[in-house]
Amino acid sequence: MNLQEIMIELEKLGTEQTKKTFMRHGAPEPFFGVKIGDLKKLVKHVKKNQELALALYGTGNSDAMYLAGLSINPKLMTKEQVQGWIQKATWYMLGEYTVAGVAAESDYALELAREWIQSEDEIIAIAGWSTYTNYVSITKDENLDLEEIKELLHHVQETIHEAPNRVRYTMNGFVIGVGAFVAPLYEHAMNVAEKIGKVHVDMGATACKVPLATDYLHKIEARGTIGKKKKTCIC
Repeated sequence: MNLQEIMIELEKLGTEQTKKTFMRHGAPEPFFGVKIGDLKKLVKHVKKNQELALALYGTGNSDAMYLAGLSINPKLMTKEQVQGWIQKATWYMLGEYTVAGVAAESDYALELAREWIQSEDEIIAIAGWSTYTNYVSITKDENLDLEEIKELLHHVQETIHEAPNRVRYTMNGFVIGVGAFVAPLYEHAMNVAEKIGKVHVDMGATACKVPLATDYLHKIEARGTIGKKKKTCIC
């Protein structure tokens, strides 16, 4: 399938109900309202075509951009291309999930995460925190900079409640991610989780809630999966 054919198929798959749901979450036009499960069915038509994936993201259509993230080969992307993606991300689903997942599996994961975390642009900052969280989820502990991660946990502890709205959500997710995926830092992350307590985030007109990090980590510990890495963070 070419770009035009993919766009026609996306329009067919879109529903008003899904579109309304995404709009409540802050999605801006243009987009058709395609469920993530339906997007995944189209990946096979794009996955081996890097140029098509890049073209899909370049359309500015949120559904096409999300599909691009599911289909792209991050290892073939240049740093400039990944930077271009975050600059074009229009809402949190693209920054926090699409771009962050791709960045985490690229060759520039750490340098981009470090840079983006410092940004005053909320979308870029959430991509930074989410990129680092994704990175620790797929990287062996011996290849992680544990001291840097401790410093970031301390930064979260000191600043999370004054951070921009969605940044608070991804900072909280970072604490959970470190505790869940980095076994040597489980206790450290739990200590930070206890100190930050409940994190308040305006989730708009949705039923979504911010997970309490301590409870979330206790559940993972009870399952016996602390430190179990993921094969991929793109989903």
